[in-house]
Amino acid sequence: MPIRHPTPTPQKPAYRMSIRVDLSSGGRIGPGKVALLEEIGRSGSISAAGRALRMSYRRAWDLVEELNRAVGKPVVATSTGGSGGGGANLTQEGEAIVAEYRAIEAASAAASKRHLHALSRLCRSGADQDG
Repeated sequence: MPIRHPTPTPQKPAYRMSIRVDLSSGGRIGPGKVALLEEIGRSGSISAAGRALRMSYRRAWDLVEELNRAVGKPVVATSTGGSGGGGANLTQEGEAIVAEYRAIEAASAAASKRHLHALSRLCRSGADQDG
């Protein structure tokens, strides 16, 4: 009988960086809106994407509309219901926004890794001294 080894639980990093981009149009793009776009792309539905992210359909719709206004073009294309129901897909602009945002995240994480690690060590050592 083979020996089974428990699967190690991956450790969370001691820090997490989150990026928000302020657009010249006055809008903002951040992790929540990008996650919503990704989920719409996966599910093909604004409603299902909202449920997956624990937000109401109304909130999901409002965020999509905010993005549409900020970008100046639709980021999600919707189709009305019928016998097969409606649906939603990312437009080329929506897909490009997700790709560029994720590229910004990756580049920022790579460029700041050493500094984030140092900051994390400083914050942990400060917490140890408080007690």
